[in-house]
Amino acid sequence: MFSMIILKSSQEIERIRTAGAVVAGALEELKKRIYPGITTRELDKRAEEFLIKKGGTPAFKGYKGYPDTICISINEEVVHGIPSERKLTEGDIVSIDIGVLLDGYYGDAAITLPVGRISSQAKHLLEVTEASLYKAIDISVIGKRVSDISNTIQCYVEGAGYSVVRDFVGHGIGRSLHEEPPVPNYGEPGKGPRLKAGMVLAIEPMVNMGGHELIILENGWTTVTKDGSLSAHFEHTVVITENGPLILTML
Repeated sequence: MFSMIILKSSQEIERIRTAGAVVAGALEELKKRIYPGITTRELDKRAEEFLIKKGGTPAFKGYKGYPDTICISINEEVVHGIPSERKLTEGDIVSIDIGVLLDGYYGDAAITLPVGRISSQAKHLLEVTEASLYKAIDISVIGKRVSDISNTIQCYVEGAGYSVVRDFVGHGIGRSLHEEPPVPNYGEPGKGPRLKAGMVLAIEPMVNMGGHELIILENGWTTVTKDGSLSAHFEHTVVITENGPLILTML
């Protein structure tokens, strides 16, 4: 079932790291522009310009028909929000997911940011979601299983009173944007393939303030929480090494 997991060589890991640094740089550029009044279309344009300037190709644009460079999801939108003339407003939270193809390899990362001052409840959601990502990365060591990552996220998130999204999962990444194995954000520990050196995973907890049920809007992409509750999303591309996990989508 998991025979197609591709272990990456040191040279391949360096190429993914280079792509990951471009993704990280793009997110840093967008962070500077998250303020009330800017449109999600403007953010998308800036991201595309940045990726192309760095020699990359936007990974999402045209992928299965997706129309734009970034996925940008606001408040109750979970993932795959399409850029538009919608303006960010004070108190929003906005999730930005960016992927790039560079020199034959992909990098993929996501972050959720506050727009101006946000509620203490929204701030806590962001803190818990980001913390769950780093807890999952910390246990991503040789000999553990994929579901140990999943269970770590679920236990931490549910312990904080939130729910994990079940309809979308993390994934392997390398020469393809989505490779084996899938990396769910929930599940029992001790199941699935064992983590081995050279495995590269996009770990991406998606966390809802309310229930985990989702609805896909009429555009066929934008996914929202069924109960209208806020949602947050953080993601890093990570490689399993003999010396522990290494984040590839950081500057």
